[in-house]
Amino acid sequence: MTMKPQQESSTDPFTREVITNALQSAAEEMFLNLGRTAKSSVIYETLDYACGITDPDANVVAQANGVPGFLGTLKFCVEAATEKFGADGFEPGDVVVTNDYRGGTHLNDVAMVAPVFTDGDLVGFTASKAHWTDIGGKSPGSWSTDATSIFQEGIQYPVVKLYDGGELNEDVRDIVVANTRMPEITSGDMQAQKSSMDVGADRVVDVYDRYGVDTVKQAVEEYFDAGERLVREEIRDLPNGTYEASDTLDNDGITDDPVHVEVTVTITDDAIALDYTGSDPETQGPINAPYAASVSDIRSFFQAITLPDAETNEGFFRPLDITIPEGTVLNATKPAAIGTDWEGSAMASDLPWKALAPHLPDRLSAGHFFSVCATIVGGHDERRDEDFLVVEPQPGGWGGSPGRDGADVLVCAGDGDTLEMPVEVMETRFPLLFDEFALDTPQESGHGEFRGGTGLVQGYQLYNESGGFITAEFGRSEFPPWGVEGGHEGDGNYIVVERTDGSTERRSNLSNYDLDNGDIARLVTSSGGGWGDPTERDPESVRVDYLDDYITRETAQNVYGVILDENGTIDHDATAAERGEAQ
Repeated sequence: MTMKPQQESSTDPFTREVITNALQSAAEEMFLNLGRTAKSSVIYETLDYACGITDPDANVVAQANGVPGFLGTLKFCVEAATEKFGADGFEPGDVVVTNDYRGGTHLNDVAMVAPVFTDGDLVGFTASKAHWTDIGGKSPGSWSTDATSIFQEGIQYPVVKLYDGGELNEDVRDIVVANTRMPEITSGDMQAQKSSMDVGADRVVDVYDRYGVDTVKQAVEEYFDAGERLVREEIRDLPNGTYEASDTLDNDGITDDPVHVEVTVTITDDAIALDYTGSDPETQGPINAPYAASVSDIRSFFQAITLPDAETNEGFFRPLDITIPEGTVLNATKPAAIGTDWEGSAMASDLPWKALAPHLPDRLSAGHFFSVCATIVGGHDERRDEDFLVVEPQPGGWGGSPGRDGADVLVCAGDGDTLEMPVEVMETRFPLLFDEFALDTPQESGHGEFRGGTGLVQGYQLYNESGGFITAEFGRSEFPPWGVEGGHEGDGNYIVVERTDGSTERRSNLSNYDLDNGDIARLVTSSGGGWGDPTERDPESVRVDYLDDYITRETAQNVYGVILDENGTIDHDATAAERGEAQ
């Protein structure tokens, strides 16, 4: 791959910076507008959405920080719209809605695309994707762990115009509303998303009106070229070579059969190629990822090892070559179920991470808890005589890296800037109580010279005479987060259902699983993997871990070789002897 020749500039660097930052601000304002006006708590509390701006050819110009697993898909959503309607098939006021395979993740993640015109010329598109709480299908909340076809997972919007020339297509709106269990909330989310597109379009037009079409177009193209140059320079600092990794997804939600995935990563002087040939075919259950979802997670990984702090644009990804055979678990085809697609797409980024972590210790950690650990708790709220659905991810532990322990209770890589919904909000709005919301300590895994971060324990207790249900997908239960250079594995994600009769059941996924009044669903997320031999950990750090209840005295001695008394005082002579024996 060679970089395209640099065009003669018609914008000075200062003007280019002002223009591109103004477009970035437009994307940020879209994001804030949608978050403030949406009806679903998974949008306004959890921030399960993303917004961006593209040029007329679907190249991403600016994007607001949101779900990384969405941001890379916006390009595909715009491409799908332009391919269907053509370059001349749009007019001011159009808004396209889609959620299918082409630009999709799972069906709940509904994308909107709107053209932006100035002086009659199409200059780009605004785009957003947000998780709508319910879009029909066989299960409340629409995604489930036991679907075997996309037709069980809700309504598909195959790139249709919700607004045509500024006029609401009421027939399309009626179809949307008729196919949800929560019409008022869905209608509110739909309008909030459309409103955010209008705000973004207005701000983009302001930029073009101020600087002129030719100047802005040139500035954007130079912005792409600059992004490409910067990334290629970073790639030159990476070790050339071919690296391989394989891993296993626990199961597909239908059978207990593990699912094999693998990647070959090739780094040359100024490009990176990833080839997933050899991964298993798409599965019967819903862990399959559409191509767009896998590419989006891969792009997040690619930026993490090159320029993680830079504002992203399409030029960044010109040096990235991706091969994912069609019909595999990471490139699903219709009618494969995709309701828990994050399990597949997360592996698309975790595999090259695993392959390169030992070679890029300053850029990549040991394995993290991996899964979104997405959860739906719902039922009929007798207090308000209305149905309720709580949809949220769960945070967990990240892997250790040289010089640093892993982060505690942080959302997974694919979920980026999403948030855990506040317990106070859930207890106020829904018939739920939380008997526990705590770090999962003391840790029994993830040990290392630099230990993995700890996971979360959260106990949802239902208080509703008619009961309710839980749906949850917790991957990396059977095949836990990996350690590096002698670091220990994490302990895996899981769910324990505790019945009022005292019985318990441990699971990694649940679909519409009945909860009776008073039952508790205790969600436990994994620690991250450790980095390095635990017996090389600084004894003072081990002492602090014990005092902070991260580990027990037994773990300090048996794993780290550090002898402590009950007060946390180190017996240095005994420790030296213990570590000598361990080594």
